[in-house]
Amino acid sequence: MLGIRTAPAVAALAAAVLALTACGDTAPPAAPKSTTAGPSAAAQPTPSGPAASTASTGEQTIPQTLSFSARTVDGDSFAGSTLVGKPAVLWFWAAWCSRCRAVAGEVAAVQQDNADRVNVIGVAGLGSGDEAMRRFAEQTGIDRFPNLADDDGQVFRRFEVTSQEQYVLLDSAGTVVHSGPLSQQDLRKRVTGLS
Repeated sequence: MLGIRTAPAVAALAAAVLALTACGDTAPPAAPKSTTAGPSAAAQPTPSGPAASTASTGEQTIPQTLSFSARTVDGDSFAGSTLVGKPAVLWFWAAWCSRCRAVAGEVAAVQQDNADRVNVIGVAGLGSGDEAMRRFAEQTGIDRFPNLADDDGQVFRRFEVTSQEQYVLLDSAGTVVHSGPLSQQDLRKRVTGLS
């Protein structure tokens, strides 16, 4: 007889538990965060890094465009997040590219003339090889600013660059405002307008 009386109580308790666990939160479940954005998954941060479209480090918010890391031609580590808060010019080049060699001095001059307000970063790749990248940077005078060794193409893919001697210009919020080739006159004009 004891079993008959407790059965309705157990059933009521089970129903209450199910109701509480199923309806405890009226908000829909959050979608899982993605660590990829577009075609540049290879250059995305590792799972321990930022995974959303922006990440916050103390007071600064890091836009997804700048949430990457790379190695410089000198073997140092480089974090895209260091570009936050200042416009940037990414110059994509290859050590074997004669057109890149021809404009390297002008790119170095643009960097020197705007160093106080614009970051200039070289991105070397497309089968250049480490030694050739270092030699190119030293011979052309672009070794005064960081140049990324990107033979594996992670940074090229991140910014959807498919050939050398191209530019990606970012405003101070990390938004791409230009991607593609530029004459040296247009480069100077656009750099002057960056904010």
